Amino acid sequence: MDAEKNVYGDVMSPLYSASEPLPPGGERLLHYVWQHRLWQPARLFTTDGKEVEVIHTGRPNIHAGPDFSNATVRHGGMLWAGNIEIHFSSTDWYTHDHDKDPAYDNVVLHVCCHVNRDVVTSTGIRVPQVEIRVPDYVQANYERLLAEMEYPPCFRVVSNLSRLKLHAWLDKMGVERLEQKTLRIEKYLETTGGDWERVFFIALSRAFGFGVNAEAFEHWSSNVPLSAAAHHRDDLFQVEALFYGQAGMLSDAFPKQKDAYWERLRAEYAFLRNKFGLTPMDGTVWKFLRMRPQNFPTIRMAQLAALYVEGGLNLSAVIAAADIKSLTALFAAEVSDYWHTHYTFGRESTPSDKRLRKATVYRLILNAVCPVLFAYGRYVGKEEYCERAFAFLEQLPPEDDHIVRRWAVAGVEAQHAADSQALNQLYSAYCQRKDCLRCAIGREYLRL
Repeated sequence: MDAEKNVYGDVMSPLYSASEPLPPGGERLLHYVWQHRLWQPARLFTTDGKEVEVIHTGRPNIHAGPDFSNATVRHGGMLWAGNIEIHFSSTDWYTHDHDKDPAYDNVVLHVCCHVNRDVVTSTGIRVPQVEIRVPDYVQANYERLLAEMEYPPCFRVVSNLSRLKLHAWLDKMGVERLEQKTLRIEKYLETTGGDWERVFFIALSRAFGFGVNAEAFEHWSSNVPLSAAAHHRDDLFQVEALFYGQAGMLSDAFPKQKDAYWERLRAEYAFLRNKFGLTPMDGTVWKFLRMRPQNFPTIRMAQLAALYVEGGLNLSAVIAAADIKSLTALFAAEVSDYWHTHYTFGRESTPSDKRLRKATVYRLILNAVCPVLFAYGRYVGKEEYCERAFAFLEQLPPEDDHIVRRWAVAGVEAQHAADSQALNQLYSAYCQRKDCLRCAIGREYLRL
């Protein structure tokens, strides 16, 4: 397009043609430019020549309806309060049927890259329109972010950010991470009929799967009748029989060697199964391949049984824990004698201490205890529980994974587990999706 002039005769940079494809970022980049007042030309005029003063750009709307709500603009000698809708082209108003939707009747300004026709509300009222464009430097920076092969793609600006701004964003990511984990816990709450102690048992069991066997442990924990187990809580052997039996590890189909202890457990489980009308799960789902012996599900099951019999690890005890030291003490339980010399059934090993290692306890607190405590705090309306969940994370050492290490190279070092969780959330929810426009660091990059 040829260069245009505004009403003052100033030459304006050419706007995008309606026939052109959307540049990278498209309308999302227009949203960013509008929200942060980076639009060009700097002075806005409606298509009928009225100057527009943007007093408040409005609040971004993540739900159905106009893109920004509660905006305030002045044009034509009048102050207008309402919503803002943003499109690449005016014709998109009709493509999306906004002319038939009363939700768009309160739009006080239609913002486009290319105004090519009038737009009206469902009541027939003509909506004022302005043309804006994305500044060249913003578009170029955005395209550079998308094309960057290094991780994080914004590594060039990270070291220049103020520590206050960076930590504020990481705090937000930490909350987002826990809120995301809360969704799974809410499903547990629904399936258990609001039984928070059982919710905690399921969440903790899933965490004992450490990724590879997480789904199996979750399924198993939902299949364990805790009311039946409570009758035998003073007998570790009977609890083991119940736990291993419900896991399908005492069936002939379980692909492991058997021995006298396995036979004893099997006989005990047969009694319990008949007494409580139990149905075991499929024992073939458990994974052992390419796994360190200390992570075998047979050992993790023995540790869970010991913790259950000990009786100190439950949601009530977690709520009562004042600091990380008292919390980690809840995980101190000794497995039965058999497991001191075994990692799985029928194969003896060198005697070793099978109590949970400190690093393992930290991972369980990170992946189960803190999310449940946070979710429970939200559920009962006690913010102190949510704050305590964060405090526990800040008392744990940071995770050491490739994501955290890459951020360290870029100049952002995790000081504790709250930081490493935030960096992992930033990677999975923003960087991996190239969603830089919603990221505070990405937005700073665009301003360069």
